[in-house]
Amino acid sequence: MPVCLFDIDGTLIASGGAGKAALEAGLSSEFGVNRLIEKLDLSGRTDRAIVTDLLRRLDLPTEEATQQRLFNAYLRHLPDCLRRSTGRVLPGIQPLLNHLRERTDVALGLLTGNIRAGARVKLEHFGLHEYFTFGGFGDEYHDRDDVARSAWRELTALYPGVSPREVWVIGDTPLDIRCARAIGARVVAVATGWHPPEELSAHAPDLIMADLADPQQWFRHW
Repeated sequence: MPVCLFDIDGTLIASGGAGKAALEAGLSSEFGVNRLIEKLDLSGRTDRAIVTDLLRRLDLPTEEATQQRLFNAYLRHLPDCLRRSTGRVLPGIQPLLNHLRERTDVALGLLTGNIRAGARVKLEHFGLHEYFTFGGFGDEYHDRDDVARSAWRELTALYPGVSPREVWVIGDTPLDIRCARAIGARVVAVATGWHPPEELSAHAPDLIMADLADPQQWFRHW
C-alpha cells in the first residue's frame, strides 16, 4: 500500500510569508520585540527548533513556558496573517490530492515541521486539511528526523505491516530528503520552495520534479 507523507510549506502551499509574519507579530505582542529576524534559517526546520533558536538569539528565556507563550501568540496571529498574505495552493496539488483520496489503496499523511495546531490553521485556510488523517509534527522535536520517526510510529499503528519502501515523503528541502532516509522511505523532491533542483539533487532523492502538476512520472515509480 503506497503511503504519501506530505510536507506543507513549499510543497502543498506557499503561505506568502504568513508564518513568519505571525511569528514576528507574536514576538511584538508578547515580548515587545519589533525587529525582523532576517538571518534565522526557517527552511525545513521544525517550529520547535525555530522558536528555541529565535528566543536564544533575542536573549529571551528558552524554557517551555516562554516557548508556549510564543506559540500561543503565533497561533492567535496566524489566521489574520494568512488572510492578508498572497499565499496559494501550489501547482497540481488539489487534483493530485483528489486523485489520491479516491484510491482505496493509498494512505495520505503529513510530515511537517509545523506544530500540529499551526498545520491545521494553514491547511484549513487553503481547504486542504480534510485530506490528511495522521502525520508527524514539530511540536516536540528539534530534529526533523525525529518528526519522521513520529510519523512512522503513527503510520504503523494505523496500518500494521506497512513497509518503509511503500512510504513516499514529498518535500521541497534537503531536510525532507534526510528525514525520509531516517525511516527508510523514498523521496519525491519538488522544486516549489526555496531550493533549486541542482541543490536537491545533491542530496540524492529518488525523484526530482519541478512541481506536482503532472504526477504520472512519480506514479510510474510506485
